[in-house]
Amino acid sequence: MKPQYYLTVVNILVFLLYGWDKHQAIHNGWRISEKTLLAGALLGGGAGALAAMRIFHHKSRKAAFRFGVPVILVIEAAAYAYLKFVR
Repeated sequence: MKPQYYLTVVNILVFLLYGWDKHQAIHNGWRISEKTLLAGALLGGGAGALAAMRIFHHKSRKAAFRFGVPVILVIEAAAYAYLKFVR
């Protein structure tokens, strides 16, 4: 699978995962663990996680998400740029 397809799919899934967790938080339902949400960002879903945090106003006060997700996204973008343009 081409990296851009993988990243597109992962970011959509992570975005939906954050959205579902926010829905469940509002309705007192079964929640997704913070480890799972951060793992989704680490697996290439940094952009989806950051977009979901901004759109759904979810996990935006927690330091691990507020600072961690943007750092993850910068590292992912740098790695992608390196693999795409330098290598």
